[in-house]
Amino acid sequence: MEIPQNKKLIAADSGKMTYMGRIDHSDPAKPQFIWAGSNVRMRFTGTSVSALIYNKRFYNTMLLGFIIDGKEGKVQFGSKDEWEGEYLLDLADGLEEGEHEIILFKRQDATHYFDFYGFIIDENAEALEAPKLPDLKIECFGDSVSAGAVVEAMDYVGSNDPENNDGIYDNAWHSYASITARNLGAQVHLTAQGGIAIFDNTGYYHAPDFIGMETAYDKLCYFPEGSKGYTPWDFGRYIPDIVIFAVGQNDQHNEAQGDPDINDPVFREKWKNRYKDIILDLRSKYPDARFVLLLTVLCHDKSWDDAVDEIANELGDDKLTHLLFTRTGKATPGHPRLSEQYEMAQGLTAHLFSMYNS
Repeated sequence: MEIPQNKKLIAADSGKMTYMGRIDHSDPAKPQFIWAGSNVRMRFTGTSVSALIYNKRFYNTMLLGFIIDGKEGKVQFGSKDEWEGEYLLDLADGLEEGEHEIILFKRQDATHYFDFYGFIIDENAEALEAPKLPDLKIECFGDSVSAGAVVEAMDYVGSNDPENNDGIYDNAWHSYASITARNLGAQVHLTAQGGIAIFDNTGYYHAPDFIGMETAYDKLCYFPEGSKGYTPWDFGRYIPDIVIFAVGQNDQHNEAQGDPDINDPVFREKWKNRYKDIILDLRSKYPDARFVLLLTVLCHDKSWDDAVDEIANELGDDKLTHLLFTRTGKATPGHPRLSEQYEMAQGLTAHLFSMYNS
């Protein structure tokens, strides 16, 4: 795509940007954004900023989020007939002269992925030294709640989701994990996908060939339709101090074999063992991290919380705890909205403070 007149491209591999999230940097000139909440930051001068991307859409309305000088916005692009293409996204114009900071972030989960080519700024402006990320690191493995699904549907607090919302209310920036990271002054990786369960062939993600966390947790690209198919994640690239594991909400769903019952002793043991396998593998990669197991305030049967509690006790890890929010499983039949996400973030932040101070 031709750069507009009187503008210039600050390339993705210019060294002027800071990246956060499980992002594919195998081609530094076009890093690929896959997981919800992944973001890129740049400091710059001038009065305008745009982003140049190449997007691959699977479903839903396409929206990216951004923060400019602390103020949040979003940009919609493409149409339901456009499944793939290059886009120049105008993020801000008419800014005051001086220094600015832009954060461009992926609001949605696997509704799409995109290659990022860089930011476009005024021809006489410049990119400044890349922003520094916080030292404290968090990683959250979870489902749609952790990915911020339907969080902005504030007219539906405490009730079911609006029908056919098409992803317009999704915003990973306001998931409880992202809020908690900002509360603590930390980085965060959201290894989270709507509808995901522990096992493949259960949950709701990637029907009819359902993909579970057992496949996704160690992947960079976690779906076969990616430009390179499944790709492994190099765990050495990001060693979190805190690991949040929030999977179990969708695990009762299995159309092919009949919905599993967590109160069935055989299934319960099978589910717990696979859950523990993932935690133990993560522990081997993150030996010093503090782990928090939880389920969210989205309505679910208490038996799942009891099973997670059993897992925490059986693992016998003194750096691992099970967190129950005040309203775990009781707050809403639909996705938690902003107020409920902030409620969870408050509880999680307090829990992490107590873990570090105990």
